[in-house]
Amino acid sequence: MCEQNEGRSAGGIKYWPISERPRELLFEKGPEYVSDAGLLAILLRTGVKGKDAVALGRELLDQFGGLRGILGAGRHDLKRVRGLGTAKVAQIAAAAEIAKRALQENIVGRTVIKGPEDVADYLSLSMADRKEEVFRVLYLNSAHMVLTIEDVCKGTVDQSAVYPREVIRGAFEIGASALIFVHNHPSGNLEPSEQDLLLTRKLVEACRAVDLKPLDHVIVSTAGYTSFKERGLWSF
Repeated sequence: MCEQNEGRSAGGIKYWPISERPRELLFEKGPEYVSDAGLLAILLRTGVKGKDAVALGRELLDQFGGLRGILGAGRHDLKRVRGLGTAKVAQIAAAAEIAKRALQENIVGRTVIKGPEDVADYLSLSMADRKEEVFRVLYLNSAHMVLTIEDVCKGTVDQSAVYPREVIRGAFEIGASALIFVHNHPSGNLEPSEQDLLLTRKLVEACRAVDLKPLDHVIVSTAGYTSFKERGLWSF
């Protein structure tokens, strides 16, 4: 995407040529023609002293490593950026949550999971950049279509924090026949820990005892994903 002369902080965006202002460009040509910094400027509405909204947007992109990093940032991280008060942080948080919920709407009831890359594609936005660990379960029907996605645990994910009976009860309540376990590694390390292996074994054994089909355990991070099944760690 082409950046549109965005180093004009000195007079403010209102002094730019109309054709270069992000909002006007969006209405004239469409949002796909607006740079990432320009889209953030529209969302933020105003800049700060000595820095217009586009320059502030560019600063956020640099600091958080792109749009995905901004959408995955916590409120406390955003508040540390000079010029981002409560209102601007709330606007970014709301936009991030809208994007995540829209993505989930596209998945649930419509998406058939064919492999771990599908899981990573669909969940990386909402999981890979999080600062805390989150353990999720994808509940699938017999055709491997996603029925629902549930957060089971937030914080330190280990065998003492995730209760197999709760996971199984959730499957029975919605009529699921297959499950995929997913959690993130905020450190970026994709190597399964000993706790990850113990937890997976515990869940797999519990599912098989009641004729539920556990399909995989996928770890996601900013570095990509690891599939237990692809790694040969699924022979429990």
